[in-house]
Amino acid sequence: MAFLVRFVGGVDALNEYIGRGVAWLTLAMVLIAFVVVIMRYVFSFGFVWLQESYVWLHGIVFMVGAGYTLMHDGHVRVDIFYRPADPRRKAWTNLLGVLLLLLPMILLVLFVSYDYVLTSWAILEESREAGGLPGLFLLKSVLWVFCLLVGLQGLSLAARSLLVLTGHPEFGEPEEQQGGM
Repeated sequence: MAFLVRFVGGVDALNEYIGRGVAWLTLAMVLIAFVVVIMRYVFSFGFVWLQESYVWLHGIVFMVGAGYTLMHDGHVRVDIFYRPADPRRKAWTNLLGVLLLLLPMILLVLFVSYDYVLTSWAILEESREAGGLPGLFLLKSVLWVFCLLVGLQGLSLAARSLLVLTGHPEFGEPEEQQGGM
């Protein structure tokens, strides 16, 4: 069980660090969008690469921040049965959800994206737009980063659930949710 405790702590710390870091990209997106709008509507010119940059940042924020969101229970859930459930039932729900839904989905995304990402790397794919950003292959690689971070966080959630089911209630609900909403 000590391994599970260390694993949960390590994965949670990793996704916390990455999630807080990638959140700063939203500020960059807003600033870039502001500059694009000012350039286009005040000065009547623009750059394709600048427009693409905030779209790419948007994708990176969502894909790389997904593990952080899962850790903080921010994904959509039907709370009719889950919210009033006791910690053991929540642990079972989370464990089965990870094993039967989350991990198979992550494996499917990895399988489907495998050739997509490798082909992009093989040709060092760039934007299709004239004047667009180089390095589209790097953006496509974010699919694998998504799978890694969400997969690890899913395993952390499963480990946390196992700890609750084996008598470690301190691994139940995160502090943000305790006290009822």
